[in-house]
Amino acid sequence: MKKTLSLLITLILFTLMLAACGQEKAPEPSADSKTGGSSQPSSPSKPSDEKKEITFGATAGPYSDQIKLGIQPILEKKGYKVKIVEFNDYIQPNLSLADGSLDANVFQHIIYLKNFATDRKLDLIDLDKVPTAPIGIYSRKHKSLDEVTENSKVALPNDPANQARALVMMEQFGWIKLKDGYDPIKVSEKDVAEYIKKIKLLPIEAAQLPRSLDDADYSFINGNFALASGLSLTEALGLEKTPDQYMNLIAIKAADKDKTFVKDILEAYKSAEFKQVTETKFQGFVKPDYQK
Repeated sequence: MKKTLSLLITLILFTLMLAACGQEKAPEPSADSKTGGSSQPSSPSKPSDEKKEITFGATAGPYSDQIKLGIQPILEKKGYKVKIVEFNDYIQPNLSLADGSLDANVFQHIIYLKNFATDRKLDLIDLDKVPTAPIGIYSRKHKSLDEVTENSKVALPNDPANQARALVMMEQFGWIKLKDGYDPIKVSEKDVAEYIKKIKLLPIEAAQLPRSLDDADYSFINGNFALASGLSLTEALGLEKTPDQYMNLIAIKAADKDKTFVKDILEAYKSAEFKQVTETKFQGFVKPDYQK
């Protein structure tokens, strides 16, 4: 009897153990098993075009000032942080633009940009022109171009590009006659066919031309150097009727041309606010078509 009771108790306990095991919760199926496949990595987000910091490069002087006074405030209202890097040479601004240190630069005309980009194999393009300080003729000894006399000393840049601009202006004044068929971009003293006013030309390094005003009767001075020396463009006795190829421009990387920040830069330059800044702070500058 005791053996039978003991066996019965054992059977009951064994049955209860099996029931408990059967009630254990099965593990939840993984997300993979629910979807019937292996897990997939989340798709990468698209590159954001929401750039919020713009770095400009410019030569010290009027083009840097245009950004500070006219462009930076407009872009800051749009939520951008604006940084301006000033340069004292014409090489690094384009190299820095190409390597991504800059987002845009303002200091050069289209002839220079194309030649530089071709020589260095850089994919840089122009966005649009900017108000440009023209080369002008100044004097501390005379109040008119009509006062030029025989043996008047005329200082002009000694670099080929800017000297050509001065020579073309002198022909327009009626001081000299250039050879027929001259190239206005490459013309030099060798192309002077006749000195109508018998003037004496004094080629000088462009940055030193403001100092020549004490000795020369007339001096051709690039706009940026004139302004840097304290002269006003309105003091010039004559200003170049700057052709399109000598208008300074905004340069960018070709890969950025359709990006939002580039469109916002262009919109700032074409704004009524910047036009007002140009008219009040940059008098005498040659205006691009969008400000005429």
